[in-house]
Amino acid sequence: MSVAEREIQAVAPSFSLLKLVERKTGLSISRCFQCQKCTNGCPVSDTMELKTHEVVRLVQLGARERLLSANSPWLCISCRTCEARCPNDIDSSRIMETLRSLVEPAHRTKQAHRVESFHAAFLGTVRQMGRAYELGLIGLYKVKTGTYSQDLKLGLAMFQRRKLKVLPERVRRLKEIRGIFRRAEARKG
Repeated sequence: MSVAEREIQAVAPSFSLLKLVERKTGLSISRCFQCQKCTNGCPVSDTMELKTHEVVRLVQLGARERLLSANSPWLCISCRTCEARCPNDIDSSRIMETLRSLVEPAHRTKQAHRVESFHAAFLGTVRQMGRAYELGLIGLYKVKTGTYSQDLKLGLAMFQRRKLKVLPERVRRLKEIRGIFRRAEARKG
């Protein structure tokens, strides 16, 4: 029995978190019967403290503090493989997104800050260039996190092997891509 499974057994159920997450996501999380297909398909489950199915179960049980202190919501890449595999149409990436929104800004971990910084840098390069521009992405990320020399050797090796392009590639229909970002911001606000 894993540590997370022991933690699940030790939780006194509370349904307030379940109701909140179901309301925010529009999902019927109560329908999950722990088949673990979400976890088995998740490309980042090996790096998560709590596997995807464990997160869903802890939401069902109302283990708010344990969920909000875990790295799992921050490591979710929102690929939606979980939803594609789920027999009950539960999109665990939406659950992870909701859990991230519940964490008070003052209590966010350094890792959470790095994940948010990476997302912002990635989307910033896509918005400006129309596609991911790795060198620009790395530069923005390093400026946002202050981790300038952390991966210097790896970066130099990638550059020498021509895995990093100095100039971004041109994209057709850049205006359309920027329009997508404008529409997404309008929907958010």
